[in-house]
Amino acid sequence: MSSRTALLKPLTLILIWLFALPAFAELTPEQQAAKERGSVLYHQFKAISAEPYLTIAAEAGDSESQFLLAEALRKNNRYMTEEAYHWLEEAARQGNSYAMIRLGRSGDGLCGVMGSCPEGSKTPEQWLAEARQLNEPKAEQGDPEAMYLMYKITFDTEWLERAAEAGHALAQFWVAGYTEDGMGFYFWPGSREEAVEKWYKASAEGGYPISMMDYAEIHLRRKDYTGYHDWLWRAAETGYANAVLGLGFGMTDMADEYGYEQDLVKGYGMLSLLLELDGGGGMVEKANFCIKLFKDEMPPEQIEEAEAFAAEWKATHPPLSFFPEKLGF
Repeated sequence: MSSRTALLKPLTLILIWLFALPAFAELTPEQQAAKERGSVLYHQFKAISAEPYLTIAAEAGDSESQFLLAEALRKNNRYMTEEAYHWLEEAARQGNSYAMIRLGRSGDGLCGVMGSCPEGSKTPEQWLAEARQLNEPKAEQGDPEAMYLMYKITFDTEWLERAAEAGHALAQFWVAGYTEDGMGFYFWPGSREEAVEKWYKASAEGGYPISMMDYAEIHLRRKDYTGYHDWLWRAAETGYANAVLGLGFGMTDMADEYGYEQDLVKGYGMLSLLLELDGGGGMVEKANFCIKLFKDEMPPEQIEEAEAFAAEWKATHPPLSFFPEKLGF
């Protein structure tokens, strides 16, 4: 082999490898804005409203938008439609592990059932195998997200526990919940409760809003009202809708209970924020019910103050969200 041939061969292999890598879309400002708006709506259980926005970014090649669009379509139709399957495959081809896992959990696969699989389509087993091939090396090297994905791929709780030990907040939430439900062996009185608290605390400190609520409840049960309010506020400040509801209701209707001090202005303001959540979750009905309990007591100037508080909160905090799990039902 000539020196020239020897030089060209590895160069050719490198070029082939580069062109084989998934292409990640670079979105225009308008497409990025559509992606962000669609994501907000999706996480507010407004999947129907999210679809047109996510479609803009998905058609531009953004894999995260492709995955969310597929999930929106799947949830809106209550089954895996052909269009949802298409967008999952588009995301999976770009290396989106969540899309691969969703495809891997899709039974025989929609196209297989319909007999309409395009050439080159993979079976659910192949998608799971690809997700494993992508994530197992990273997991073995200590990547917490990859460890959590390995749990989702294999359902082996050892991976979940390893992810929790490595600091993955969602894994810590699930370990806390599973421990509370009886996972593991705890012989000493109170040791199970200590483990549950340990994992909710770690998850809450890691930024997972739902764990913040659970950790707040632990403080409430021991009548530590300062700790309870601290973590409830932290959860609300992430935009977690259930925490916003809890604070709003507490400040308007639970004075002198659980350490609440009545503040109709802030309470009304927080409850009024929830009125935009007119998708799923029943939050508008809950907020309106709470507001009706006290609104007649408020003079017009107090309502104006509450509306100003709500506007300021909305401008300085993340959008409201239910924080649905990415690979939930």
